[in-house]
Formats: sequence, structure tokens, C-alpha cells
Amino acid sequence: MAERLANRLKDRRTELGLTQAELAEKVGVTRKTVNTVENGVYTPSATLAIKLARELGLSVEQLFWIER
Repeated sequence: MAERLANRLKDRRTELGLTQAELAEKVGVTRKTVNTVENGVYTPSATLAIKLARELGLSVEQLFWIER
């Protein structure tokens, strides 16, 4: 069974009242990148995962986890 990187990016982003575009600007990527990470299409680099977690006020482990 394949593993995938799951996340609570959309939930946390909306809790904070941020749009995908606003979050993307804060971490230096495109809105499409945020969208593809949220939807599990794209696995972020460690650097991007840390930036996203920091911006959303969570640890990387709180924002991302491995789902089997």
C-alpha cells in the first residue's frame, strides 16, 4: 500500500482567514503551488514545508503526516 503525505493546510489556512494567494505570497510560491500541496498532488520540499508550517503557526508534524 502506497504512502502519501497528508496535510491540514487548507483547514489551518481557512482558520486564519488566508486565501491561497495570500499564503503563497507570504512563503514565496505561486497560488497554484499552495493549491497542489493542499490537494496532495505535490509533495513540498522540506524548506517549503517549514515555511508553510511557520507561517501557519504549527510545527511541520502538526501540518503534515504520512498516511498509509
